[in-house]
Amino acid sequence: MKSIVTSLSAAGLIAAVLAGPALAQQTPLKIGVLTDFQSVYSDIGGAGNVEATKMAIEEFGGSMFGKPIELVTADALNKADVAATITRKWYEAENVDMIIDMPTSATALAGMEMSKRFEKIMIVTDAASSDITGKSCSPYTLHWTYDTYANAHTVGSAIVKNGGDSWFFITADYVFGHSIERDTGDVVRAAGGKVLGSARHPLNTPDFSSFLLQAQASKAKIIGLANGGGDTINAIKQAAEFGIVAGGQNLAGIVMFISDIHSLGLKLAQGLIITEAYYWDLNDRTRAFGKRFFERMKRMPTMNQAATYSATLHYLNAVQAAGTKETKPVLAKMRATPVRDAFSDNGVVREDGRMVHSMFLFEVKRPEESKAPWDYYKVLAEVPGDQAFRPMKDGGCPLIK
Repeated sequence: MKSIVTSLSAAGLIAAVLAGPALAQQTPLKIGVLTDFQSVYSDIGGAGNVEATKMAIEEFGGSMFGKPIELVTADALNKADVAATITRKWYEAENVDMIIDMPTSATALAGMEMSKRFEKIMIVTDAASSDITGKSCSPYTLHWTYDTYANAHTVGSAIVKNGGDSWFFITADYVFGHSIERDTGDVVRAAGGKVLGSARHPLNTPDFSSFLLQAQASKAKIIGLANGGGDTINAIKQAAEFGIVAGGQNLAGIVMFISDIHSLGLKLAQGLIITEAYYWDLNDRTRAFGKRFFERMKRMPTMNQAATYSATLHYLNAVQAAGTKETKPVLAKMRATPVRDAFSDNGVVREDGRMVHSMFLFEVKRPEESKAPWDYYKVLAEVPGDQAFRPMKDGGCPLIK
């Protein structure tokens, strides 16, 4: 009797192994949005990223392999240890197949370690450090929206060409801010300009006075804001109070979003040169998505929110095409399929995880130029992806031989 039980157990084990992919398809596909719901980056991602994910799921049809697609959400609190704990729990205990968003570079890098450990997919749509597809690249992580290299090379080079050849940085004191300062500084120096110094501030700083005084004293032509979200908004507002622009220095918002312009108002933001990957009023596709998003959120989407919709939809189509939730076949389909949607009509996913697409250089309109709510940008240039993003061979990604 003992030998029969043993042989049955062995047969069952063999059957389970052979049926692995089929068994995997019996559990519902589950997506996790790990975001910032209440702090400095909530406007650019947050609830809008959750809604964008829902829009993609609904557009796809709401189910995969005959079961409803499930969605879970959490707040990373912009802390790396919190992100690591949540991503581990989601991947290991809650059968989450793909995690998207990651509000800061520190949370993204922490989550990427868990993605590698459990060999599951992560798509970064909010964090910006170019290290995500550079020295810290992962075979399981895709970087979708923008990065510090692309922003530095579109905004930084445009400003230097127009005479802004001396810079002082006000920098968020963590990997995101450091990456902006490094990548933009490289652009400035390569063009023959000078970086005169920097002042580093904690994330979510309410008072920028000491940092602005250092920038003012440097006499730099350009004060580069190597931060994002609420920190950039506060720095620009307080710079106006100090009369910095009136005194002859100019501000460069290296990573800015339409939500920042909306918060600042055109009177304060007019004339800023910024780069984005998406603007709702570019073409019929962007306008259609913007309108649908506005109906749900009562505001136009940021590029991160449009990218989260795009990445989720691309992922879902890849799972369907692969016929499995298994990580490697799905990633292969994502890399093999061009990205053609409301976010990009020329996107390609590279081997290092970078989704390469056009970036746009915009000038913020003067109040009298704006004809309607959220009519904020004039297009200065479309920068092709192969010019905006770092060449794969230069990134230091250990996956690239």
